[in-house]
Amino acid sequence: MLSIRAATIDDVTLVRKLICELAEYENELHQVQITEADLARDGFGPQPKFRVLLAYWDDEPAGYALFFDFYSTWRGRHMFLEDLFVREAFRGQKVGKCLLAAVARIAESEGCHGMRWEVLDWNQSAVEFYKSLGVKFLNDWRSILLEDEGLRRLAKVAL
Repeated sequence: MLSIRAATIDDVTLVRKLICELAEYENELHQVQITEADLARDGFGPQPKFRVLLAYWDDEPAGYALFFDFYSTWRGRHMFLEDLFVREAFRGQKVGKCLLAAVARIAESEGCHGMRWEVLDWNQSAVEFYKSLGVKFLNDWRSILLEDEGLRRLAKVAL
């Protein structure tokens, strides 16, 4: 039976493990630098930067959703879904849909106007799943990432 609950600081080890499993699925495990200490500080400290929902099938961790608030100057408050991941053994059992619905319920109850997230173009099963929900793909928008040395270089020119 499926159950979903909010993660607590006691779940940091599991959350990091699931993050690594998602990264491995996306062939990007080598990119994971986040530590359990980072997750504890940033998700469960005095000013949490994100929230996590954990899905369990019976007593077995089945997946997670990591999300946070963001603000649209055109529409107001939104929720950004950073990760939605279901372990392979639990796929096809509506775990992902239930996690996504739980995040949507939180977003709606908190007065958000929408949710936003990204999907890798090669992940056709996820693309088709999202299409079945009636999502709007923002093909005219490009994701941008500035990090590491580029971030440091730009920060140096600030007044």
